[in-house]
Amino acid sequence: MTRVAAVDCGTNSIRLLVADADPSTGELVDLDRRMTIVRLGQGVDRTGRLAPEALRRTFAACREYAAIIKEHGAERLRFVATSASRDAENRDEFVRGVLDILGVEPEVITGDQEAEFSFTGATKELAGSDHLPKPYLVVDIGGGSTEFVVGDDHVRAARSVDIGCVRMTERHLVRDGVVSDPPSEERIAAMRADIEAALDLAEQSVPLREARTLVGLAGSVTTVSAIAQQLPVYDSEAIHHSRVSYDRVREITEWLLRSTHAERAAVPSMHPGRVDVIGAGALVLLSIMERIGAREVVVSEHDILDGIAHSCAAEAR
Repeated sequence: MTRVAAVDCGTNSIRLLVADADPSTGELVDLDRRMTIVRLGQGVDRTGRLAPEALRRTFAACREYAAIIKEHGAERLRFVATSASRDAENRDEFVRGVLDILGVEPEVITGDQEAEFSFTGATKELAGSDHLPKPYLVVDIGGGSTEFVVGDDHVRAARSVDIGCVRMTERHLVRDGVVSDPPSEERIAAMRADIEAALDLAEQSVPLREARTLVGLAGSVTTVSAIAQQLPVYDSEAIHHSRVSYDRVREITEWLLRSTHAERAAVPSMHPGRVDVIGAGALVLLSIMERIGAREVVVSEHDILDGIAHSCAAEAR
């Protein structure tokens, strides 16, 4: 077994997985899995730069993760950065900070690379399931972007488009630094139009409607599942491979978009860092389901982070 550590730094959160990997099979045994909301992408869509306070939050999480990685004695570490750091003019400052703290340079990957990791992480366990027909459409709804991947055992087509939950919230639901609570119908309609235009773009290169199983990843989707199940606390085991019907996703999305901050914050499974952006993320999911006619979404807790860890295991072979 090879002990690996994977870090996924996205627009809204940074996550760590330390696992033992079997180099011959790629199977992972989790030792530590955690997530911290850092909002690295705060204001990037508007300013084109990573904010100083966002960098401070991210570097603080990196220092915490460095101690955990050292404690577990991981032999290999891979740090992948996604949408926000791709878009930022001052991403070199981010790269230097991570290198100083963790001793590795973050790989600022392309949207296509992000999609490949997401697909591997989400589908590796599903390959033997007779109840989930192929091809899969894996959608990873992040903070700054959403990745679409269609594939069977391997990726057939992939596309990343800029409709993440943070980007949509900041673009359509924030005025004078304050999130609308709740937003007007006009703002929701404008956000919906933006999402539909991005789906048109994705369909130019990814055959979304050919998919027979929709697999949803990341915090917006897992939170919708937690709400659908009325979980008293966020429970990864209950959420992983759960299925949420289209009707239930529509109900939850409509409620999230007409609720107040206080009402959303009172949901017991809601992470505080998602309260203001979950409505936009749920709307992205609902729009995708409507576009492809999906009757349900299969929710996976395993995603790009697991794909990064799998790549570490592959390098050890």
